[in-house]
Amino acid sequence: MSDVTDGCAMLGAVETRSVSPVFVGRAGELTALTEALSRATAGEPQALLVGGEAGVGKTRLIEEFLDTACERDAVVALGGCVELGADGLPFAPFAAALRGLHRRLPEELKAAADGQEGELARLLPELGDPGSHDSGTDEDSTARLFELTVRLLERLAADRTIVLVLEDLHWADASTRHLFTYLLRTLRRGRIVVVASYRADDIHRRHPLRPLLAELDRLRTIRRIELPRFTRAEVHRQLTGILAAEPDPALVEEVFARSDGNAFFVEELVVSHEAGCAVGQLSDSLRDLLLVRVETLPEDAQRVARIVAEGGSTVEYGLLAAVARLSEDELIEALRAAVGANILLAVPDGDGYRFRHSLVREAVSDDLLPGERSRLNRRYAEALEADPTLVRADERATRVATYWYHAHDPAKALPAVLRASVATRKRHAYAEQLGLLERAMELWDKAPDEVRRALRPMDYAEAYPPCGCDPETTPLGYLDLLAEAAVAARLSGERERALKIGKMALRLLDAEDVGDPLRAAWFWTEKARLQSNLGRGDGSEEIARAQELVKGLPPSAVHAVVLVGAAGWGMLRNPGPEALAAAERAVEYARLVKAESIELNARLTLGTIMTAAGDVEAGLAEMHAVRERTTAIGQYGEASRAHINISSSLESLGRSAEAVEVTDSGIRLARTYGLVDSVGWIEANRAESLVSLGRWDEARETAERLRSSATSTKPLGSASLRLAQIAAARGETDAAAAHLAAARAAYGARDPIPQYTLPMAQVAVAVAAAEGRVLDVRAELAAAAEAGFPPGTHRYAWPLVLTAAVAEADSRGLPAADEGRADALALIRRCVRSLAAPAPVWAAHSQQVSEELARAEGRESAARWAEVVAAYEPLGRPAELARARHRLADALLVEGGHREEAAALLREARATAVALGSRALREDVELLAARARLSLTPEKQAPAEAGDDTFGLTPREQDVLRLVAAGRTNRQIAEELFISPKTASVHVSNILAKLGVSGRGEAAALAHRLHLLDADAVL
Repeated sequence: MSDVTDGCAMLGAVETRSVSPVFVGRAGELTALTEALSRATAGEPQALLVGGEAGVGKTRLIEEFLDTACERDAVVALGGCVELGADGLPFAPFAAALRGLHRRLPEELKAAADGQEGELARLLPELGDPGSHDSGTDEDSTARLFELTVRLLERLAADRTIVLVLEDLHWADASTRHLFTYLLRTLRRGRIVVVASYRADDIHRRHPLRPLLAELDRLRTIRRIELPRFTRAEVHRQLTGILAAEPDPALVEEVFARSDGNAFFVEELVVSHEAGCAVGQLSDSLRDLLLVRVETLPEDAQRVARIVAEGGSTVEYGLLAAVARLSEDELIEALRAAVGANILLAVPDGDGYRFRHSLVREAVSDDLLPGERSRLNRRYAEALEADPTLVRADERATRVATYWYHAHDPAKALPAVLRASVATRKRHAYAEQLGLLERAMELWDKAPDEVRRALRPMDYAEAYPPCGCDPETTPLGYLDLLAEAAVAARLSGERERALKIGKMALRLLDAEDVGDPLRAAWFWTEKARLQSNLGRGDGSEEIARAQELVKGLPPSAVHAVVLVGAAGWGMLRNPGPEALAAAERAVEYARLVKAESIELNARLTLGTIMTAAGDVEAGLAEMHAVRERTTAIGQYGEASRAHINISSSLESLGRSAEAVEVTDSGIRLARTYGLVDSVGWIEANRAESLVSLGRWDEARETAERLRSSATSTKPLGSASLRLAQIAAARGETDAAAAHLAAARAAYGARDPIPQYTLPMAQVAVAVAAAEGRVLDVRAELAAAAEAGFPPGTHRYAWPLVLTAAVAEADSRGLPAADEGRADALALIRRCVRSLAAPAPVWAAHSQQVSEELARAEGRESAARWAEVVAAYEPLGRPAELARARHRLADALLVEGGHREEAAALLREARATAVALGSRALREDVELLAARARLSLTPEKQAPAEAGDDTFGLTPREQDVLRLVAAGRTNRQIAEELFISPKTASVHVSNILAKLGVSGRGEAAALAHRLHLLDADAVL
């Protein structure tokens, strides 16, 4: 490359303009950005993604847009993702953007963050010390931080336009990507524009940004802008701007051909040409093209450029001075040369330097020799350890760890990486913590023994309770790292990796025969949780193994955790005596070892099991006490869980209105503290209680909102299940089936929890009954009965059994349903005998099931239906009450007389059906009223006349209907009635039209349900 360098010898001495002062092209893209700014100013938040290959002009486009934004008095907050070796700094662009807002709007930001400074300090340390406001490490902590960040931005943008720009998203760390996605999904108000740029040519098939972009493409609220390369005409205009003169046509052709329309390459080629290099002299290598200008700088300037390239995206001046080891004058001259050559830029609003274009930095870094790179990283690490104030506190630990790691010094790197993992954990950047812990695992065997022996669990690991050892004297072990990494993986959503790490730990414990039952028990409990979350089983074997390991050992925090896990398993699947005993012992052990957080968890589980077991008031009191205590001490995740369990228990008691009040309170608390996943669970409970209360439109809105925002599979399944229940009750069979399929897919099949499986079975029975599939109704009930109805599951079993009983009663008289009917009714009776009815609502269900069974056998009684109606009337269950009134009216009409009473009942039932939006119930009521010639308006009823309740069927059509109900084909009907098959077909078509049904099965079922085949009705 010496000939190229010599031919361009003047390049370092001549300051050549390389950036066109005229903005070229991109009119449509700039218009899109400015239109988004206008909409945001009007109060509609906007989000745009700007993508394109390196050097295509993304930064220049954004700069032009920001000029316009500033002219319109918008507040600009700029943050860039930081590439630091192979690492990203957690939340770097958001921290930088918030820091800019803090400088511009200090008082406003302080007011917007009021009361949440401790949490938000994890992103913006200027607000305080996040360590002094530790809210714990749990699944909700990251979501809480994300929610508070979005609310902060919304408050700031309430009365001013804010433009939030996040550059270089392709370098974003996992935590930044998650926060960015959350921001775009949940930003609903405020005058704010979010613009993010990324390098499209870096997004390979396995790049972590790729699935994020695919996900964001599905959000209609986000606009994606892809910048193409310049056309020949645009390159011509760019050259005219750079040269401030009309370029030579040959130069235009040559530059366009060599640059292929890449704006940055155009600039580099022009600068080289203006410095005396013929364009054709340049190497075909892109790296050589990018390095040629650096290599013509003075030696000190080249040296500084290499140091900056290895230091990260931006290097602070003080840190650069410490590493470069030049005199201040020499350093300033070197920087002046690099800045003058347009290679380095001073960082706006800061005290550091970065490369003008990341492609050049990458080329310079790649050109370093391996030993040179290690030496530079060592000097960076030593400089920071000598003077930690050289970089911001929130970046310090990660940068020191990264520098020592790339210096290939395990003795220094291992402690530094562990310190960085603690720092990222405190910021709830669990994905980055996991990466650092995996790096520590890699370094573990390479580090000297004396370094490892000096590490202490109390300093670096808090994932699981101490296992009986002294944390101040016992060295940190490799299993401690695995435990910490497993929890970090779970908290960052990497459950597969968490499970893999846990399995590795269990293999090590088994292979080394270390005799550490508490640690093994902890890993088995964690494995049970993960396998359940992943749908790999119910975790029963793992829980049993953990219990066996701690049996006979003195009380410990791990022992309490194992017992809580066992009690929690039983609470969901079999809340019987064993689960109750496990919960009681968990509380006892947690108190003995003074582990209050574990104790509160156990008490909440205990209260839930007590309520399910019938000790209602004591159980509710225990749960309320936990809610008050966890709220008082700031354990908001557990407080939210208390709202979830209390509302669920109240619903199981039929106290649905109280349950809704609890969910409303819980949602407020969860949203205040950013507990997004908890909001989903509470919303699911709220929707269930709203369904019970007949507030179906509100329940559907809640479920739809939950379905679009759920962050885990089970709330998503609950949303689909509620939608299925509402659709089935309204008679929307196709929609019910579709929602049911979605619920089953979300819940999975490997962990059959009754609170999910039984309601899904009830919907399946309702859909099958509506479609006339009586055999499928029986099969669904039989499968559910075989799985059993554990204590506390009556709230799910009674609606299932009732739906099956109604289906059997409605199908009475259908030949297809005759075979097996006795067995089906016997199964329903066995189910009834196994179910408790501990609350008035379930006692009412029990009465209704009994009467439906009597109806299925042709022996229903108006008096008994009146008792069912009376049982439902005070309960606030409008759907069940309306159906009972419909049945009572039917029974009164069959027994004769009571027309006024029947009409009043039907009018009330129809009003409820209309209010509920239940087409199925409304049609049943209207059909019965039409058959009995009863008016559904409060006016005098017409007298009943014989033969008037046949829906206009002629005597011949009545004969045909009887044969249709008996299952005869058209040919068989023709033979029996001595008519032609064609005439029989015409009669069948007329019958279907007059009855308003679509098939022979529906016609037969309707005829039986409305007594059209009774002797006095059709003969």
